[in-house]
Amino acid sequence: MECPSCNMAVVKNGKSKSGRQRFRCQSCKKGFQQNYVYNGCHRGVPSQISTLVREGCGIRSIGRILKISCTTVISQIKRTVRSTIRQFPILQGKEYEVDEMRTYIGNKTRLYWVVYALGRDTKEVIDFKVGKRNSKTLLRVLDTVHLSEPKKVHTDKLSLYKNLIPTVLHCTTPYNINHIERNNLSIRTHLKRLARKTICFSRSKEMLEACLRIYFWWRQPVGA
Repeated sequence: MECPSCNMAVVKNGKSKSGRQRFRCQSCKKGFQQNYVYNGCHRGVPSQISTLVREGCGIRSIGRILKISCTTVISQIKRTVRSTIRQFPILQGKEYEVDEMRTYIGNKTRLYWVVYALGRDTKEVIDFKVGKRNSKTLLRVLDTVHLSEPKKVHTDKLSLYKNLIPTVLHCTTPYNINHIERNNLSIRTHLKRLARKTICFSRSKEMLEACLRIYFWWRQPVGA
């Protein structure tokens, strides 16, 4: 038998509480079992959870499909997010579109917005932020855009943008944000927690940001 992490030799390392044989890798020193009683301990579960998040399944839905607890689903999502980063470079001299999507957190009286920037040619999300619809939230995203020395920044006619984007770069002409508006529709279709006219919404800002990070930037591991 080989270690599932580094493919090196392993040795027996006692037994679990359920009586199943445990093994220990002689190279990376990680312990594991060949078979687990609980489905949440299987090696491919984190990848399956991230895939289901991208397909719009909620926490309880994922738990029912994989036959694991909601607590395991939440903990695995948080663990995946820690290693999920933007996997493509931000190129200079490009055009970007910036927009906001309204949503709820906790209950439907607590309004929040998802602000994000989309590359016009690549359709990749270069940065996003969840917060109130104010200059502080917008600036967190626009700072990333400004670092790329953009050719143009396209937005709607929200007055807050006028003080945050230089006039020579700012563009608010009609139909200039068609790409990001269409992407908003895709996001609301794919993520149940952002769909309109639904009883589904995020219970915490942390989980909303985690699911968005997986949706925007997570990629299926090779061989998973």
